[in-house]
Amino acid sequence: MSEEQELLKLRNEIDAIDDALLASISRRGKLAQRVGEIKQGNIYRPEREAQVLRRLADENPGPLPSTAVQRIFRELMSACLALEQPLKVAYLGPAGTFSESASRKHFGSAPTFMPMLAIDDVFRSVEAGSVDYGVVPVENSTEGAIGRTLDLLLLNPLKICGEVKLRIHQHLMSKADGLGAARRVYSHAQSLAQCQEWLNRNLPSLPRVPVASNAEAARLAAEDPESVAIAGEAAAELYGLNILAGNIEDDPNNTTRFLVICQHDAGPSGKDKTSLVCSTPNRAGAMHRLLQPLAEHGVSMSKLQSRPARSGLWEYVYYIDFEGHQSEAKVVAALADLERNASFVKVLGSYPVAAL
Repeated sequence: MSEEQELLKLRNEIDAIDDALLASISRRGKLAQRVGEIKQGNIYRPEREAQVLRRLADENPGPLPSTAVQRIFRELMSACLALEQPLKVAYLGPAGTFSESASRKHFGSAPTFMPMLAIDDVFRSVEAGSVDYGVVPVENSTEGAIGRTLDLLLLNPLKICGEVKLRIHQHLMSKADGLGAARRVYSHAQSLAQCQEWLNRNLPSLPRVPVASNAEAARLAAEDPESVAIAGEAAAELYGLNILAGNIEDDPNNTTRFLVICQHDAGPSGKDKTSLVCSTPNRAGAMHRLLQPLAEHGVSMSKLQSRPARSGLWEYVYYIDFEGHQSEAKVVAALADLERNASFVKVLGSYPVAAL
């Protein structure tokens, strides 16, 4: 068999597989529609989607990497969910931000995504019911916690039902093909900090101008030929900019964690995380007594973050993440003991650990 004949044979096999895939996808869509007819209330189940994505990663025979398989099925589930229940998702805008990228990573492309001017507006939209879900940044591996998100979690009745971890790749972009005409660098203050060493080495003389968001930086660079912006790839595509240097972040593992907020709890998925906020009287040994129930009941804590309380000077609340769902027996027992030792406890939600 000649190479040309073999190529024709392989392409015919691929066409047959594509036809079979299309038939299976159509069948899945019809089943999803029927599920939507039967179920009442919230059809989106973050725990169910997390279970599916984990199973597919575990059973993936290759040669496609598990991350690619999960992305493909994320889009398939997104499209099928839209047949059952079209979703509206608010995120910290404008369009082209990392928050939008995180939203699309978690929900796929099918929902209607609505950019908001501030984190407060995302919370307000979800609480008012004008959107179904919100996506907000909560911490960056380089720059630390997002204080406004933590404050609103404390003050707001909404629940955390998911998390997204997004690798942050910063790119230098411009309308120009080179840096010869560049006179200034636009970006969000946090992104400027994340690229500080690269900027010191490569563009030490250019003024750094902080703006409201990376997407705004890209917009300004699109209008100003004497400027460059630091932003994500989505912003470059949105505003038609050339990427002059890629992945210029100082920490190659730079990651931002986002939370998905809504009005309902997520069920157990088998690999979950619980977040809460609490306070304790300011006396000797109080923190030890507060955290001791987690150790006694075999609950592993993954995060402890303090934040000034609004109740008085030098008083603090503590944000705690730990492994397990709030419905699990050992977590129930640990929470009961913790509540006895604390002056205040609010469970913010249990949700699947980020699958992608």
